[in-house]
Amino acid sequence: MKTYAFGVDIGGTTIKMGLFTTEGELLEDWEIPTRTEDGGSHILSDIAEAVNRKLEEKGISKLDVEGIGVGVPGPVGPDGTVFKCVNLGWDVINVEQRLHSLTGFKCKAGNDANVAALGEMWQGGGKGHRDVVMVTLGTGVGGGVIIGGKILAGINGAAGEIGHIPMYDDDPEACGCGKRGCLEQYASANGIVRITRRYFDENPKAVSSLKKIPSYTSKEIFEEAGKGDKVALQMVGQVGYLLGKALASIACVVNPEVFVIGGGMSKAGEILIDSIRKEFRRFAFHASRETEFKLAELGNHAGIYGGVRMILE
Repeated sequence: MKTYAFGVDIGGTTIKMGLFTTEGELLEDWEIPTRTEDGGSHILSDIAEAVNRKLEEKGISKLDVEGIGVGVPGPVGPDGTVFKCVNLGWDVINVEQRLHSLTGFKCKAGNDANVAALGEMWQGGGKGHRDVVMVTLGTGVGGGVIIGGKILAGINGAAGEIGHIPMYDDDPEACGCGKRGCLEQYASANGIVRITRRYFDENPKAVSSLKKIPSYTSKEIFEEAGKGDKVALQMVGQVGYLLGKALASIACVVNPEVFVIGGGMSKAGEILIDSIRKEFRRFAFHASRETEFKLAELGNHAGIYGGVRMILE
């Protein structure tokens, strides 16, 4: 094993990059802009240039670099082929082959949520476990599945799309994916605000401190729930019910050692975890009922950690 490796997490606005030792120590992290113009044709060459600049700056020989691992915001096949990535302007492109041709390094690519889950398994909330499901609760609901220490990607790289598990079939509004009743319509940061507003529309006489907060967000809903507001507690309970039920179904299929809960909404902490765990235990198959729940630990660095872990497999 060589001494160094690079982890890369491609986002729609910025690309996060990290220089690591192959022991898992993050030596330095930085960002470069994501240039999506011209069909995203500059993105991989910008990454290659940034890697070369960092090596020159640090006086590191290319012979000491194990490779580059990349998380991509879209489905990635087992051979590193990205099957369209609208946010980046990409159609079908083999990221691994292209980046290897630009740098000469071994390159691995995966879906960003799956790669972040791998990072959390390696050095974060799932450390010490090899069968991990990560759930990211942010603007939407994302996920990643790690089995035996390896990403479960699926044939088109679409495994782990937890947010699009169907929960209801009668919602009048469509999810961003085009379906109706997806988990992320209710259990994301946007989702809990949506169901709270719907509750107030249907129950205009309901008494709640949330009514005094203009343009409340998920953060305020969890804060008011912590203070005992009945409506806020009911909304948190509904989110816990839906996530607990969905994760109980996932446990029936992959039987993980631990669920790692991350994303911006995870900052709510134990009030959220307790709500999910309670409903999970109610719905789970008896052999999975004691599955652990932990909060993610790596934050925005999970993707670059996971990129390096892919290279070390």
